[in-house]
Amino acid sequence: MHRYDIERYLNVRNAGGADLGPDGRLSFLLNTTGTGQVWSLTEPLGWPEQHTFFDESVSAIDSSPKRAEAVFAMDEGGNERAQLYLLNYESGVITDLTARPGAKHRWGGWDSEGDRFAFASNRRDEAVFDVYVQARDATGNDAELVYEGDGWLSVAGWSPSDDRLIVHEAHSSFDHDVFTLDIASGDLTHHTPHEGDVRYGSPEWGPDGDALYLVTDRDSDTLRLERLDLDTGEFAVVASGADEDADEDAPETPGGDDGWNVDGVAIHEDSRRVVYSRNVDGRTEITVGELVEPDRVDPYPAPDLPDGVAGGVSFGPDGDRFAITATGSTHNANVYVVETTTGETTRWTAASTAGIPRDTFVEPELVHYPTFDDRKIPAFFSVPETEPPADGYPVVVDIHGGPESQRRPSFASVKQYLLNNGYAVFEPNVRGSAGYGKAYAALDDVEKRMDSVADVRAGVEWLHDHPEVDPDRVVAMGGSYGGFMVLAALTEYPELWAAGVDIVGIANFVTFLENTGEWRRELREAEYGSLDADREFLESISPINNIEAIESPLFVLHGANDPRVPVGEAEQIVEQAREQGVPVRKLIFDDEGHGFSKLENRLEAYRGVVDFLAKHV
Repeated sequence: MHRYDIERYLNVRNAGGADLGPDGRLSFLLNTTGTGQVWSLTEPLGWPEQHTFFDESVSAIDSSPKRAEAVFAMDEGGNERAQLYLLNYESGVITDLTARPGAKHRWGGWDSEGDRFAFASNRRDEAVFDVYVQARDATGNDAELVYEGDGWLSVAGWSPSDDRLIVHEAHSSFDHDVFTLDIASGDLTHHTPHEGDVRYGSPEWGPDGDALYLVTDRDSDTLRLERLDLDTGEFAVVASGADEDADEDAPETPGGDDGWNVDGVAIHEDSRRVVYSRNVDGRTEITVGELVEPDRVDPYPAPDLPDGVAGGVSFGPDGDRFAITATGSTHNANVYVVETTTGETTRWTAASTAGIPRDTFVEPELVHYPTFDDRKIPAFFSVPETEPPADGYPVVVDIHGGPESQRRPSFASVKQYLLNNGYAVFEPNVRGSAGYGKAYAALDDVEKRMDSVADVRAGVEWLHDHPEVDPDRVVAMGGSYGGFMVLAALTEYPELWAAGVDIVGIANFVTFLENTGEWRRELREAEYGSLDADREFLESISPINNIEAIESPLFVLHGANDPRVPVGEAEQIVEQAREQGVPVRKLIFDDEGHGFSKLENRLEAYRGVVDFLAKHV
């Protein structure tokens, strides 16, 4: 098999974030130039037109419902302080709508005529978000403040009559509330009073404006699609995550008896057509149908999409078709357009695989391994399609961030490079991961934090028993919270590792919480513990305070503008590891934030990772 270098894999392109406009135009984000920019098509697999030409990545695009224009979002240098811009497709003119670079702006959607839009922003107070409404031809301070918030607010869309907005508040990743806001009066109505942690996500207006459809785990371990009657406050279950066709002999899943999450819903109000998705052990199952009764969806044929992960539904103006982004382990992300009632599916974008044959990409095996308390931990395990060396393959244990995230079978160019170049890849969804119910996700909260690190150890022990694995060449790699997991694995179980790669990771929970963006501190304390009540515990589990245990070479990568995990986390772990005599390499990017969005930086970062692994593994 031909081996391709890392640069070739990092030039595999991805298309997504699609939106169907009123004139049949499909707008989407494509990273052909090295960063995600706005492109459009008017026919499947046609020659796309590029509309933005920035060094920074565009993060979202939403077409006006009536005009040949769209709003897109973009930050600067990865600082996550997104600004909103108006793109005129006919003239090519781009207008800065918000012009407040020190504040974050979170898009909330167009009204039905495309005359106004809504957003949430922390421009008044960095620690909280307010709700604004702005005319399409207004800029900067012309936005109208319609509600002053005191928490992590976002706007989820206009009512069919354009007089109300859905307002969503996150208290933590697993505790939410939903409100409606009367725009004229500024009155906010709370629709989800509850005790304990309950998720209310993906809220959508019902066709008649008298109800909301959302996913919630209010009476379940996993998320269900439910209808909330705004007058009575009563809920009705529309669809659950239960798998009626489940194999009785399949391994027990972490989530228990409530099945899987219904993890998102989109509704076209005029046609009453609905698309919702289930997350089945990481893979997406799409259901398309029509609301024939308030709490009943009659299904249409399912779309034919790659086996993997799909989402980001955008209905066309009449609801007769919708755009969706889909990816799989062996399919880079592309945009598909589905005929709603027939399920006929057409790929519209042709994101390049950089000349690498698709049949060289490797599918993972879904495995479940035992851990210290007899739970079964799900993981994706991939091995190269070549004969293993005499001592077995080296293995990269790639640990996801979050921690309330989930490793799913989507395309990953670095992973495919590793497989093509002789590394096996092991991707565990340790306790605390999303996708398996709220009980599983809570198993690593605060004082139980290190139990998730023990799950990583159990995964490595499972690898040791695998005949194709070299137990002396196992690497820990992860980003963000996954970076903490790398550092914790190296300090808690140093004998297991040949090397570690920490990307934008947490070294010290106390300094991380002290220095993270003010708008997100309370949200993260709900997961990790608070500085006031749990400081001593947070110090005790911080890898920086156990640095003397590290025995393996370490590579630390970070972005200088990271607002989530400040770059000081990288600086301190590198300094103290070097004082312990640990071989350490450090790579900081001045124009990046929480991850690496620019191609030239990704190339430098992962060339460095490749060289580091070649030297030490």
